[in-house]
Amino acid sequence: MKKFNIRKVLDGLTAVSSPSPSPQLGAKENELIPETLQSEHFQLCKTVRHGFPYQPSSMAFDPVQKILAIGTQNGALRLFGRPGVECYCQHESGAAVIQLQFLINEGALVSALADDSIHLWNLRQKRPAVLHSLKFNKERITFCHLPFQSKWLYIGSERGNIHIVNVESFTLSGYTIMWNKAIELSSKAHPGPVVHISDNPMDEGKLIIGFESGIVVLWDLKSKRADYRYTYDEAIHSVAWHHEGKQFICSHSDGTLTIWNIKSPAKPAQTITPHGKQPKDGKKPEPCKPILKVEYKTTRAGDPFMIFSGGLSYDTVGRRPCLTVMHGKSTAVLEMDYPIVDFLTLCETPYSNDFQEPYAVVVLLEKDLVVIDLAQNGYPIFENPYPMMIHESPVTCCEYLADCPVDLIPALYSVGSRQKRQGYSKKEWPISGGNWGLGTQSYPEIIITGHADGSVKFWDASAIMLQVLYKLKTAKVFEKARCKEEKPNTEIVDEDPFAIQLMSWCPESRMLCVAGVSAHVIIYRFSKQEITTEVVQLLEVRLQYELNDLESPEGGGDQTPAPLTPSTSPSPQTAAPQTHTSTSSNSSDGIRDNIPCLKVRSSPLKQSPGYQVELVVQLLWVSGEPPQQISSLAINSSYGLVVFGNSNGLAVVDYLQKTVLLNLGTVELYGSNDPYQRQLRSPRKSRQPSGGLCDINEGSATSEDRCKSPTSVFMSNHQQFYNGGGRGAKMSRKLSLPTELKPDLGKLSVCPPRGSIPLDNRDNSFSRSRSSSVTSIDKEAREAVTSFYFCETYNRKADGGLTPSLWVGTSLGTVLAISLNMPPAGEQRLLQPVIVSPCGTLVRLKGSILRMAFLDSTGSLLPSAFEPWYEPNAPANGEERDKVRKRRPVSVSPSTSQEMNENQYAVLCSEKQAKVISLPSQTCVFKHNITETSFVLRADVVQINTGICVACFCANGHIMTLSLPGLRPLLDVNYLPLTDMRIARTFCFTNLGQALYLTSPTEIQRITYSQEVCENLQEMLGELFTPVETPEAPNRGFFKGLFGGGAQSLDREELFGESGAGKAPRSLAQHIPGPGGIEGMKGAASGIVGDLARARIALDERGQKLSEVEERTAAMMASADTFSKHAHEMMLKCKDKKWYQF
Repeated sequence: MKKFNIRKVLDGLTAVSSPSPSPQLGAKENELIPETLQSEHFQLCKTVRHGFPYQPSSMAFDPVQKILAIGTQNGALRLFGRPGVECYCQHESGAAVIQLQFLINEGALVSALADDSIHLWNLRQKRPAVLHSLKFNKERITFCHLPFQSKWLYIGSERGNIHIVNVESFTLSGYTIMWNKAIELSSKAHPGPVVHISDNPMDEGKLIIGFESGIVVLWDLKSKRADYRYTYDEAIHSVAWHHEGKQFICSHSDGTLTIWNIKSPAKPAQTITPHGKQPKDGKKPEPCKPILKVEYKTTRAGDPFMIFSGGLSYDTVGRRPCLTVMHGKSTAVLEMDYPIVDFLTLCETPYSNDFQEPYAVVVLLEKDLVVIDLAQNGYPIFENPYPMMIHESPVTCCEYLADCPVDLIPALYSVGSRQKRQGYSKKEWPISGGNWGLGTQSYPEIIITGHADGSVKFWDASAIMLQVLYKLKTAKVFEKARCKEEKPNTEIVDEDPFAIQLMSWCPESRMLCVAGVSAHVIIYRFSKQEITTEVVQLLEVRLQYELNDLESPEGGGDQTPAPLTPSTSPSPQTAAPQTHTSTSSNSSDGIRDNIPCLKVRSSPLKQSPGYQVELVVQLLWVSGEPPQQISSLAINSSYGLVVFGNSNGLAVVDYLQKTVLLNLGTVELYGSNDPYQRQLRSPRKSRQPSGGLCDINEGSATSEDRCKSPTSVFMSNHQQFYNGGGRGAKMSRKLSLPTELKPDLGKLSVCPPRGSIPLDNRDNSFSRSRSSSVTSIDKEAREAVTSFYFCETYNRKADGGLTPSLWVGTSLGTVLAISLNMPPAGEQRLLQPVIVSPCGTLVRLKGSILRMAFLDSTGSLLPSAFEPWYEPNAPANGEERDKVRKRRPVSVSPSTSQEMNENQYAVLCSEKQAKVISLPSQTCVFKHNITETSFVLRADVVQINTGICVACFCANGHIMTLSLPGLRPLLDVNYLPLTDMRIARTFCFTNLGQALYLTSPTEIQRITYSQEVCENLQEMLGELFTPVETPEAPNRGFFKGLFGGGAQSLDREELFGESGAGKAPRSLAQHIPGPGGIEGMKGAASGIVGDLARARIALDERGQKLSEVEERTAAMMASADTFSKHAHEMMLKCKDKKWYQF
């Protein structure tokens, strides 16, 4: 056996692909199948990111452009405008974004990072870019402030100093406010880091500085000294001004708010403990939790708003995080679902010296974004139009379908629109900046996400947008335990027993099949009519690897294993479906047998329009052994069949007749031709480990584990990784099961989570890839079913025509066929049985089978037959019912009357290689070894441009495409250097060059591998910056202008510029130049907005030059007129003189 060299992968070597496929075909036959796809048709790039920003840390809002920016702990930047306008950027360092500041209405944003760097982003282009960076070397940045319409940025540091940066050139000013100059000279203690900086709304020359220790200083910028110092016993978290500049408010660590008059520094004018209990004896209220942030906003017509987060009493144990809104005498406490990261009050004016007129509050939570309407009673929230609730329940699997039937999205939207909640604010969403892109992409796209709570969501993903269409709750089919005591002990997972593991979908017929983590399969049919199902149809299946009656599950003496026998014969079962759980046989010694993991509800089920339950199939406990989780799933609406498999075998179900047609162990599929010498084993004595499909430990796998194959990862009840780094004895609730959900071709069905195969140990990541030689697995007892494909093809070499078939792929690289003898369509389909018969082994590949597809003799893709959708609940005597009876399945495979010399090609892809097999001869015509040092996680056969190809995603991060049928490498890009379980189980390709994966627990990243889409992407993206007139500054009024009231301006250029303040020390910060300052930013603007701006500038310059020319012409005309007069006077004077008189 060849030794697996893991060191090459750890050293970052790329996958070894053979330079060219190995053709086994004659040259003459090869020329008959032209391939249109070339390498120039492929290019890989990210398109758009959807969902809630993962681990948010800061937020900012441009009140003129109406754009929201959110920074995260991993250095990401998400910008949101009107619904459909959003953008994702990433800081190269990956450091947390601690603060964001817009250059209001300038199309620019300043970000401050935890690595003490600040960056200037240009938002005037569709893909924002960094223009300047400044890295501080000796100081830690704690707070930034950029006054409106100023180019000087104040930066506070952990040492208590304040530095000033010119945002046009991103250079430091020589003007610095040192902490020892700001505080009292007699003070011996350091005031702590700067937690707040802001200028007086009415006097730009006065700067208020808040230090963490509780000291606030009003600094005079011109005289470079402190005017007043305000001291409080408790630490300060934030400061906010009243718009008149005479008062400010501070929030403190003991839950108090102090209001100060600027000219009375001795004590606060008012001290409030909003949530503290007021003692009757006049003592201080009990301390409360810190008030982390406060904002003070005024209105013309009423009382000011005081809005803050935190400050709750310590005795409110278990109370959810709150935002408090104090308006006049009323105090509203608004509870949030998650901890508050930050909040901003949206106001009518960007000017701080005017009445603010707040109208909404944007609250950034750890896992949600909430916008509260301040103008309506009760403070209702706005309905969030962004697709931010992808993670409402953790995503366990997802599928992607491009170019789906055009009537599908309207149908899903019509039933989903009835599910919307009520009670939202009636106003327009306040974050409304930017413009949509002008993309030409018109085909419909749908994303389906399966979740840990058993829900399935359908999303409209057309034109790089995302909007939820419909939500299906599969858990409604089952009884729910009301308390822990009622929880059945038959569940194979401790929590999230309804989690979706696999999905198979036929978009043409709208049939949906889902497999859950509790070894259950639910088949749904789409209907626009509401119905009430009195009894949920139920089938129970004993799908087991072996029957061994001689050995008890408890163990004990040496017994001879019983021979393998299928628990159900291949002939069709005619028994009626069970409607309730079968009689469970819990023997006196506690052995569980014939018990499902979940209990199907016995009461009537009201089913709303949308997806309605057709049939539930459950796997049963067998002789004390729990059912193995389902690893593969497929549905075919033309045949009316569902097939699913696991590490024990497979079962074929007729969902029209509600019967089990076939229930076989994997070994029985081989018949007498089993190539593997298997050692028989007794049923396992242990339950499956607890754990769902969702991650709570989001750390990626170690580098050594990343080169391991999931096909040999087996589930057991042995050690899992624990919360807290292995310190506890309780298993983590959210385990990353080694499951990669793979969709079946043509119908977006999902292939196996191959990790549901049992072994003696398992970890959170991939285990080492198995050699493909027979000798390496002859001790392997269990072989999982990993993929299915329904088709009309040749199952045997001697077949003279096409027959309905089911092809089966296994974890040992074997492809087998099952023949389907279908009764005539119509009434006979419901009366006559479907005959299924295994045909034996067809071909073997290295590694687990991932994907199968079929091509006709010209190399075109042959999708499976399907049945068009019809309304299943049509009136009994109506015309629709008659149409349904006459409806026949649509077969897109070649008819059996085709010429005998026309053949088919089967495309087979495993973890290691791809093969193209000619049928019916079953000869390998093309073979390509995809990778030697890694393994393929996902493979799909997709249509792009005018051709088809195999798209692969490898565990080492490479994305590759291979031509069909020649298997020529067309693209190989090292896209993701590291993988983790989340990406592995959610990555999927679809037609027209589209793909996606879950890049974080809350975000979907869409990418394209099509050159055409990459070229058109710039047009499809939205514009963040739009030309908007800045509102006029508030009128000072006659008396304020006469007596010197109103806002006082400051010449910051004279104060902070190099001529007035000198240069800052070079060692303090390192400037990293970008493409230019503000002028460069304007020149770099792209798209229509940039063209308009440049045209406007050119017109202004031309008009200015024309006016100058006009003035010069007028001056020349006046000069000429004067000269003419002088000349005429001279002529008259000298007219009568003789020559000698001069």
